[in-house]
Amino acid sequence: MTRPIRVTVWGENRHEKHDESVARIYPDGMHNTIAEGIRENLGTGAVVRTATLDDPEHGLTEEVLAETDVLTWWGHAAHGEVSDEVVERVHRHVLSGMGLVVLHSGHWSKIFVKLMGTSCTLRWRSEEDRELVWTVDPTHPIAQGVPQPIDIPAQEMYGEFFDIPAPDELVFISSFSGGEVFRSGCTFRRGHGRIFYFSPGDQEYPVYHHRDVRRVIANGVAWAATDRAERSAPTLLRYETGEFFRGADYAHAAPEIADARAAAEQA
Repeated sequence: MTRPIRVTVWGENRHEKHDESVARIYPDGMHNTIAEGIRENLGTGAVVRTATLDDPEHGLTEEVLAETDVLTWWGHAAHGEVSDEVVERVHRHVLSGMGLVVLHSGHWSKIFVKLMGTSCTLRWRSEEDRELVWTVDPTHPIAQGVPQPIDIPAQEMYGEFFDIPAPDELVFISSFSGGEVFRSGCTFRRGHGRIFYFSPGDQEYPVYHHRDVRRVIANGVAWAATDRAERSAPTLLRYETGEFFRGADYAHAAPEIADARAAAEQA
């Protein structure tokens, strides 16, 4: 992308307001800590704003989404409070080319479940497990500059079975103190949009202050951004017999198709 990536970091921002233990870890809110990590890693390559559940329209108006290349999403306690109208709006923008980075318990958000088409359920335990995040695709852009493994001293356990469609790419697998494993870094494509799910990040632990977790999220943002000239969803088109060979709506025709189109125009 030739210009800075326009990033909107969306956070539920409820635990930080109501749970003292979370407020001590994230006094400015998890959304601001996540945004800080993206700025720290992408520098002038990104322009980052934040939005929260209690903002008008959850801060995700048509105007905001139209000016967002990549949206990050963290939610947990209030998935049901997210407006269906806003979910439909975000869904339309993802299909039209906006990138989406879903974090931790965002696996059960309305938007992720809608995009996956499955229950997105999993196994969990919050008992300060050590999490090791293992890179299984070291050539993937999201894994660049990331140690093998990422060591998170205390974190909520997420375990299989994780009810998602088979990922387009599996970048990370996590292992936990209790022996569980989890597909913790997965990519998907829906319509023209790219989606990255990354699981570390329970609100009770300082995971979003972790240098390597911040690097992965920033890499995910960079990967999810696309260079499409304009945002539009895939559309259903009917072709008459022979239209393809006349080059109708075919911007990069093979030479024989281009010749046929030129001949048709001269006829």
